[in-house]
Amino acid sequence: MAQDMDDTRLVGIVSGLVADAEEYRNDRSADRDRMMIFFDGDEKKLQRYVPAEEGRSHVVSRDVRAAVRKVLPSVLRTILGNDEIVEYQPVGEGDEDSAQQATDYVNYVALPECNGRQAIEDGINDAIRLRNGVIKWWLREETCVSFSRHSGLDDMAFAQLVGDDEVEVLEHSERKVSVEVEGQGVPITVHDIKIKRTFTKRLPTIRTIAPENFLIHSEATSFEDAILIGEHLRLRRSDLVRMGYDRDVIEELPLAGSGETSQEVEEDTRRRNVPDDSSAELAKATQEIDYYDLLVKLDYDQDGIAELRRIVFAGGLGENNLLENVEQDEINYANIISERRPHQWEGNSVSDEVMEVQRVKTVLLRQTLDNLYWQNNLQPIVQEGQVVNPEAVLRPKFGEPIRVAQGVDVRAAIGTNVVPMVADKSYAMLEYMDREATDRTGISEASSGMAPDALQNMTAKATALVEQAGIGQTEMMVRCIAESLKPVFRGLLKLIIDNQDIPRTVRLRDEWVTFDPRSWNADMDAIVNVGLGAGTRERDMMMMQQVIGLQKEILSSMGPVIGMQYVTPDNVYNALSKLVQAAGLKTVSLYFTKPDPQAIQQAMQAQSQQPSPEQIKAQAAMELEDKRTQGKIAVANVNAQSKREEYQLKAEVDANREREQRDADLVTNLAEMDRQSAIDQQKIAADARNDALDRQADLQREEMKQETEVAWMVTQERIADKRLFADVQKVQATAVGKALDRNQAPDGNRQGRTGK
Repeated sequence: MAQDMDDTRLVGIVSGLVADAEEYRNDRSADRDRMMIFFDGDEKKLQRYVPAEEGRSHVVSRDVRAAVRKVLPSVLRTILGNDEIVEYQPVGEGDEDSAQQATDYVNYVALPECNGRQAIEDGINDAIRLRNGVIKWWLREETCVSFSRHSGLDDMAFAQLVGDDEVEVLEHSERKVSVEVEGQGVPITVHDIKIKRTFTKRLPTIRTIAPENFLIHSEATSFEDAILIGEHLRLRRSDLVRMGYDRDVIEELPLAGSGETSQEVEEDTRRRNVPDDSSAELAKATQEIDYYDLLVKLDYDQDGIAELRRIVFAGGLGENNLLENVEQDEINYANIISERRPHQWEGNSVSDEVMEVQRVKTVLLRQTLDNLYWQNNLQPIVQEGQVVNPEAVLRPKFGEPIRVAQGVDVRAAIGTNVVPMVADKSYAMLEYMDREATDRTGISEASSGMAPDALQNMTAKATALVEQAGIGQTEMMVRCIAESLKPVFRGLLKLIIDNQDIPRTVRLRDEWVTFDPRSWNADMDAIVNVGLGAGTRERDMMMMQQVIGLQKEILSSMGPVIGMQYVTPDNVYNALSKLVQAAGLKTVSLYFTKPDPQAIQQAMQAQSQQPSPEQIKAQAAMELEDKRTQGKIAVANVNAQSKREEYQLKAEVDANREREQRDADLVTNLAEMDRQSAIDQQKIAADARNDALDRQADLQREEMKQETEVAWMVTQERIADKRLFADVQKVQATAVGKALDRNQAPDGNRQGRTGK
């Protein structure tokens, strides 16, 4: 079995590859520097490309910046404007659910946590301005330190807190406090501590690599076939220790910058826009160290096949600087380009197409302004010795007179140099250069997604053609960038599957959802969602409305049973979701609910038990015929009823006439009877009055007779009473006499009489 390559040989091979990559980077750095100067429009730095004479106009046309700022919003809005930037597609049977879960997890959890949107935006910005944007993804493992104070901990809480292996107690004090238990104070011991927590954070990370830090072999035509690819940057010693490297080794490494070229230092300083602080005395933990993170293809195990390895150096490229040398299963770099160059890893940028236009327009603007300056400040012509105060001519002031010598013709002594007005001739050339920039890049007001107000005088058809042409070139740029982003999302998915070893529950769309990436397929296809190509919400909404209209037409024309073979409820929900997202609304669940597969299945089963369309038509025809028959019967019944009502009405009229005649005769008879009755009553009343008077006289006579009889009887009673009283008195006197006689008799006799 062949021996592995030793470190000496490894370092020698890698050092040579790094030297080639750094030389290639420095050569490309000149182009990037020129692009950044044109983009920034810095007049001083632009002097080397568009020199300006002293005393002449130094204005700069910023066409590169204008073109980038026009197209960049449309591209970013098209790719990053949706909630779901990427969609994962199943590649095997049973991957459907995991593909949807992976799509939700990456878009709503992974990308926000690793700030992926900003990294993608930076990569797209670099691609449009500087030809290429390089995005890297990896699992970042950092050792983090935090400090905290805790007071009033009981024994159990204290033991639980300090029992953690990540916790180191820095300060500890105890004190007694009284706690009321069942109405009695119980003394307990509480702890006040200060702790230091050291823990390791593992998080998927996405970053855009600065162009001046990126290394690639000069012979590479793509990232996949590059012998060496990686980055050279400067990190602080504390950053390296936080990444898990040995502190003693890191503290012995030399400072960064000893081997950098002036071009590399200038480009890094210009990009970061920081002052030179090399003379400042920094703390050792914040000192910067050269750091090389490289992916190298070499035959390390000597089996004749070059494999990919990750090799890390810090502080230099010597054997003592080697920190890592491990296998790597894939390249974790993606090349973002807006326009591809065949057989090259570099792409074309907007700056490449517009820099020459900007240089020409800068020259034209300066010449135009110089001509206007000559027109507004004419050059005086003065006859020497004829003007008494030449300062009034050379530096004139308002109201100051120009004095000439006695006897000198003023018109001959003072004049102006006539400069022809040619500035207006430059306007046509400036417009031509603007059209040239549009033709080269396809970037215009229409392609930037803005309303073309300048096209008001054009016909609708011409305006549409211009807009479509601009959008077409912008769409090609978007498609190319989207294709470049696919490796990023495939690599991010694989990174999550390989390193997340436990399920995770997160809040998604107002619901708690559990994700377990361990069961997902790492080979799923990633599709970057670029909308419908135009980059405008209005067009996206219009297209989705057309899709929804077609779905509705299919379901209505073919019926639910056959139509659902072409358009399922999930298809309808997806179309509605895209329409809501195109409208700029974030939460689809607020407006539409995703259909439940079980409920759909039950509805389909219930619908399959319903009669066929032919049966429904026949039943409808029979019901229609029955309704017609019933209508005829109802009409006949109405006619018969009308006739019956007419006969009844006539009979009622005749009956009413007879009843009215009888009532009139009855009224007449009753009136006659009432009159005769009144006469009879008057006669009876007169007779009754006479009878009453006779009865009253008889009654008075009877009353007088009764009163006489009563008076006689009273008189007789009084006489009888007097006689009776006299008799009573006699009886009482006799009784008293007898009583006195008995009281005077002897006792024996009295008793004897008493016994008898």
